[in-house]
Amino acid sequence: MRWEELEQQSCSLARTLSVVGDRWTLLVLRESFLGTRRFDEFEKRLGITRHLLADRLKKLVESGVLNKVAYQQRPLREDYRLSDKGRDLYPAIMALVHWGDRYMSGPEGAPIRHIHRNCGQPMHGVLVCSDCAEPLQPRDVLLEEAPALKGQLLPAHWQARRAEEQQ
Repeated sequence: MRWEELEQQSCSLARTLSVVGDRWTLLVLRESFLGTRRFDEFEKRLGITRHLLADRLKKLVESGVLNKVAYQQRPLREDYRLSDKGRDLYPAIMALVHWGDRYMSGPEGAPIRHIHRNCGQPMHGVLVCSDCAEPLQPRDVLLEEAPALKGQLLPAHWQARRAEEQQ
């Protein structure tokens, strides 16, 4: 499969990666969550070429992750702000940060502490069930294909395991 074809896949992860699946895009998103809004600020903070930054910002705007908002009319100057769709990426970004803090930090530990505003304590995100709020691990989740895609996405061993559990 070619990188350009990811957005055409049935898999939600593949389609998501077609938008946010390269390192510069993820770093642009990091900066957006840190409050960076202007092109020159992104360029300075990331050390990225203008061409590459323009390409990543354009893709994020076209996909609805960022919105361009005018802050000056003559000449026209625009900020890049997270849309609702972009803000919905926060849990995914925080999961990657937590993983990096745990496995990629140097001896000094995590470079940035995340403090929960309401309780004032250092925190990291935890994936929980949307129904019962119980923390989730991979072994706690069953996978089931949508009826229209039955037998197309999950490996045969998943399908067999699901059939055994239903008996």
